[in-house]
Amino acid sequence: MLTTPLIETTKFAILASDAQVERTVKALEINNIHVIVTENGAEAKKRLFEIIPADAEIFTSSSVTLNALGITEEIDESGHYNSVRAKIALMDRKTQNREMQKLGSTPEYMIGSVHAVTETGHVIIASKTGSQLAGYAASAANLIWVVGTQKIVSTLEDGMERIEEYTLPLENARALNAYGVESSIDKLLIVKKEFALGRTTMILVKENLGF
Repeated sequence: MLTTPLIETTKFAILASDAQVERTVKALEINNIHVIVTENGAEAKKRLFEIIPADAEIFTSSSVTLNALGITEEIDESGHYNSVRAKIALMDRKTQNREMQKLGSTPEYMIGSVHAVTETGHVIIASKTGSQLAGYAASAANLIWVVGTQKIVSTLEDGMERIEEYTLPLENARALNAYGVESSIDKLLIVKKEFALGRTTMILVKENLGF
């Protein structure tokens, strides 16, 4: 059985300082991304479910962070929400693939995470298939990201280094374990500013979550 490689602690796995978090929050807010800062995963989960209306249509993007906090399970399996992922699981990819793509791209709420956030208020998401990027960029009506503060970096260049040198090896091991295929950085989304005021919220968590 394949296992996740041991990667020594680097700057990319260390939680940001309070000063770094404060600078990042100010920059994100200027860029129309509302930020909620939480002390731990339990508080982050609580705040998330305070935001989402009962019975809301929600698509959970594939995320180690969401899985670790039990958010994916709560949304997709509890029956308390209109889970797009649960609906897609019942469809036939051979005959309904286009419909499945549309459902996953245009939900009322999309919840996921990101791979790097800069102190200047930019957000970077890497993907192999790009399946989550349309919803993140514009097509989901509301977007919520849950992000551990170890993902905060100084610049876009640092963010790319984080993704290539730290995130990819861990995601590659996860993909091999889960799917039997390697991961790769084939598509990138860089969000410099949110156009629609009130659309995007980032819940920053002072806990090392995801990678």
